[in-house]
Amino acid sequence: LRALISLAPLHQGPGLAGVQAAQTALPHALQVACFDTAFHAHHSAAERRYAIPRDWHERGYQRFGFHGLSYDAISRLLPAALGPQAEGAVVVAHLGSGASLCGLRALRSVTTTMGFTALDGLVMGTRCGTLDPGLVLQWFAHDGLSTAQVQDMIYKHSGLLGVSEISADTRDLLASADPRAALALELFVASIVRHIGAIAATLGGLDALVFTGGIGTHQPPVRARVAERLAWLGLRLDEQRNGANALHVAAAASRVPVLVMPTDEEAVMAVQAAALRQHA
Repeated sequence: LRALISLAPLHQGPGLAGVQAAQTALPHALQVACFDTAFHAHHSAAERRYAIPRDWHERGYQRFGFHGLSYDAISRLLPAALGPQAEGAVVVAHLGSGASLCGLRALRSVTTTMGFTALDGLVMGTRCGTLDPGLVLQWFAHDGLSTAQVQDMIYKHSGLLGVSEISADTRDLLASADPRAALALELFVASIVRHIGAIAATLGGLDALVFTGGIGTHQPPVRARVAERLAWLGLRLDEQRNGANALHVAAAASRVPVLVMPTDEEAVMAVQAAALRQHA
C-alpha cells in the first residue's frame, strides 16, 4: 500500500495513517481494505488500455478509475429511485473537491473519467483534470521543474484554485464577481458537459443523469449550469425542485430523468467488510 502513495498522494498517505492508528489502538482487530478502483475492475480491455507500447501496459500502466465506492453506493440505491430505467444508460456525476463521472449499464460500470491516477478527467478543486502530457514534458525540458514541483502544481495548485486564484470551493466562486472565478466555473462546467457527452456516446444513449458528491447534492446553481448546457439532449430541470435538492429534479417536459442522490461510501465499505468477515 505504501508503494501506491505516488498514484494518489492526496488520499493514500492519510488512509495509511488511519490503518496504522487502528493497528496501534486495536492490534487484534480485523482490518479490511476496500479499494476505490474495484467497481471498475471488470472494464473491457479497450477501456483499460492506454495507446502505449504493450510492455508498458503489462507493467500496470492502465486506466483504473476511482470513486468506485461512491458509484457502488449509487448503483445499490438506483433501482428504488428510478425503477426499471436504472438498468439503462445512466451517467453518475460525483462532484466534490475531487470529481469524476461514471457510465453505468445494468448498474455496472462501463466507463469512467479518471484513469491511472485520480488526476484525469474533470477539472477539480485543486487538480487539473485532463492535461496534454506534452505540457508536462515542456515543464521538465524547458522550465526545469522537478517531478516534485510538477506533482505539487497539478495536484494542489491547479483546478478551480489555480484558475481563479481565489478558492477551490465552488460556493466561494459562485459568490464572487471576479472574472477569474467566472472563468474557473466555466471550465468546470464545460469539462463536466464534455465528458457527459462522451460517456453518453459510449453507452449509446442517456436514460438518466445522477448528481452526487458534495457539490452534486448541495449546489443547485452548478446542476442548473450543467443542465442548461445539456438542453440539446432534451434535459430540463424544475427550478423549484432543483433549488430544494429534491431526489427528482427534472422538469415534467424533460426527456431525461435527473436525480440528486447523496452517496454513502462508508455503507459500501461496511457491507464489503462484513462479507469478508463472514467468509474469513
